[in-house]
Amino acid sequence: MGDKDSVEKYLENNPQFAKEYFDKKLRPELITTAFTENLEIKDPTSFKDVSQIQEANIIFDLVKEMQSQIVMEKALHKVLQRVCMILNADRCSYFDLRSRNGIPELTTMLFNVTPSTKFEENLVNPTGEIVFPIDMGVVGYTAHSKKMQNIPDVTKNNRFSDFVDKQTGYKTKNMITYPIMAEKECLGVVMALNKIGAEEFSKADEEVLLWSASKVFEELTDIERQFHKALYTVRIYLNCERYSVGLLDMTKEKEFYDEWPVKLGDVPPYSGPKTPDGREVIFYKIIDYLLEGPKEEIKVIPGPPIDHWALVSGLPTYVSENGFICNMMNVAADEYFTFQKEAVDESGFVIKNVLSLPIVNKKEEIVGIATFFNRKDGKPFDEHDEQITEALTQFLGWSVLNCDTYDRLNRMEWRKDIAQEMLMCQTRCTNTEMQSILEKFDAEPEDCDQKEMYKLLRSNCPVAVDVDLLLFSFSDFPVTEHGLIMCGIRCFFELNVVEKFKVPAETLTRWMYTVRKGYRDITYHNWRHGFNVGQTMFCLLQTGRLRKYYSDLDAFAMVAAAFCHDIDHRGTNNLYQTNGSPLAKLHGSSIMERHHLEYSKTLMAEESLNIFVNLQKRQFETVQHLFDVCIIATDLALYFKKRTMFQNIVNATEPMETEKDKIEHISNNAIRKEIIMAMMMTGCDLSAITKPWEVQSKVALMVAAEFWEQGDLERTVLDQQPIPMMDRNCAAELPKMQCGFIQFVCSFVYKEFSRFHVEITPMFDGLNNNLKNWKELADIHAAKMAAIEEEKKKLEAPAGNI
Repeated sequence: MGDKDSVEKYLENNPQFAKEYFDKKLRPELITTAFTENLEIKDPTSFKDVSQIQEANIIFDLVKEMQSQIVMEKALHKVLQRVCMILNADRCSYFDLRSRNGIPELTTMLFNVTPSTKFEENLVNPTGEIVFPIDMGVVGYTAHSKKMQNIPDVTKNNRFSDFVDKQTGYKTKNMITYPIMAEKECLGVVMALNKIGAEEFSKADEEVLLWSASKVFEELTDIERQFHKALYTVRIYLNCERYSVGLLDMTKEKEFYDEWPVKLGDVPPYSGPKTPDGREVIFYKIIDYLLEGPKEEIKVIPGPPIDHWALVSGLPTYVSENGFICNMMNVAADEYFTFQKEAVDESGFVIKNVLSLPIVNKKEEIVGIATFFNRKDGKPFDEHDEQITEALTQFLGWSVLNCDTYDRLNRMEWRKDIAQEMLMCQTRCTNTEMQSILEKFDAEPEDCDQKEMYKLLRSNCPVAVDVDLLLFSFSDFPVTEHGLIMCGIRCFFELNVVEKFKVPAETLTRWMYTVRKGYRDITYHNWRHGFNVGQTMFCLLQTGRLRKYYSDLDAFAMVAAAFCHDIDHRGTNNLYQTNGSPLAKLHGSSIMERHHLEYSKTLMAEESLNIFVNLQKRQFETVQHLFDVCIIATDLALYFKKRTMFQNIVNATEPMETEKDKIEHISNNAIRKEIIMAMMMTGCDLSAITKPWEVQSKVALMVAAEFWEQGDLERTVLDQQPIPMMDRNCAAELPKMQCGFIQFVCSFVYKEFSRFHVEITPMFDGLNNNLKNWKELADIHAAKMAAIEEEKKKLEAPAGNI
């Protein structure tokens, strides 16, 4: 056999033979062999160790199995093999939960899986299934209870059934089982038997089972990670100098606030390019693989500009629209697309030929565009290149299918993590707590007449005028937190919605108390803030006379949403949540606001807490939409989107001579009502800035203290320098920062509302008074700093110049 140098020399001298040989050996259908390296792991002690050794191999091995027709079974077989190995279990099995004639039952799908057994051996033929009801055995109980079971000794567990052991001749000693859940539905049960080298499965094994499953599912649902791993692995097979992958936004429906300008006619409907399934062509991320230089480079560009070198030609957009494979053999001669003829960047790279392909999942949705630039030999891409790259994009499409398959399950895992946090911080209102509101009532609520209950509840709540509920200057400081609950109930009676919508007195009490408990005991975004926002919404509707534009149902929903708007706030903002929080994985934008919204809707799902329980279906749907509008509107990032639309409404109504014209202009247009509602929520959320100075100055310090607490976390946990607003070392700058916040954010809201309704002018007056006070403090601090600086200059100056 010739040595390496002689082989290389022969191939270089005989290029035609080399081409024919590799064309034959490296057929397109074999490209996936890039992902089939054998997994060899010696003495693994945890899944983290496995991940560190050959994480990519595990994931690629799993994803490759998605190519076969038996998708779920093969993928699950790979998962079970890894779980078996990690747990040091003798074997694992998967039982599928199904329903036959309405009766749930468990059946063996994958049986006796070990790290070395083949899929064909473990896949159970339908004629050989072992079937048993869910009220039988530990596996049955796992499916029924939907909870993990760890049984150290099966002989001492009264739920264990030796039914399967008798069928197979196997002897079970200990076992661990885990339900696979989608929302509240159990799909099946994973079972591991007989711990090797120990008498039982440990608590650590329980954690490993949960962690490893979530790790695998996380990998399989992360589209970008799949793309990157696949493309980086096969780069040696791609005979090009560069390639770029554009990931397409999969959103088919716009957010309601993005549709407002279109529905109002302020902007024309979108008329740009769309994918075949009707999505707007938006590349939310570009990943560039630069291979032409001495050092390979990868660049990830979120929200790429339209003039990005890989997009500016318009070719990726064209492929997104039509789904065609486009091979541009001579870019310089092309007249249809606008390719850059000169160097695209400082490296001097010039585009000569291009091959662009859609990445399509098995739902036939285009999820991205892969574009390859410049064959390394200078020749155009040929049919063979098209076949190779098409095989790659098919692989990427399969990985996306896998993401789709597990997306719901993974989201349920995130929701579970969040729900567990919620439960730790609060529980719903107890009977004792409810009785503290209905303190004068001796009988059980269900045995009482509702009119009697209403009368009692109304009499127990403070009168609105006695506690200033109808004033914009209301302060919560003199009122206890328990008293605020009763004040909140009073707001609903004042709106006359309790009896009109048949809200059970017990339910209203439980809901109000549960909302209070849903707020965490943090420095500022606590129950007191939540109540203040609800009270301000109540005040805008009643005292500010904005209620005339809205129905009673609207007012009911708006005040309820305002009370809930920051429920379960963690004392940190959206930007902080993006650092690995489950909330950030669950919600792509307006992270905390969407969490508050989802939390609020969980209360509606509980009959004993649902104050809208007696609404008709369409009314309830309206309430849920208004909750969407109100709570999402509190994201200040969206405030600047809606302010111009609100100002246009104010400008349009200001010259109207009669109140009737104003009401018709707004009430007959759902979009205008929503825009005003959204701006009302902003006004409510920021209302502390309009309170009397003695209140505002205290609240400002509470807000600042919470910001500083986040800044401390950023410095210690994230190892990053906080911005001045979050930095307690900049506390002396608070008056100056308050002035900036009032001038650039708050002033517009209350100025426009005072123009819109003169009754709201007290809020604008309060704002201006506070601005004056903050400016005085800022000027004092500036004067002190100037004096210190002047003194410093004198001390530093040479003696002769003094």
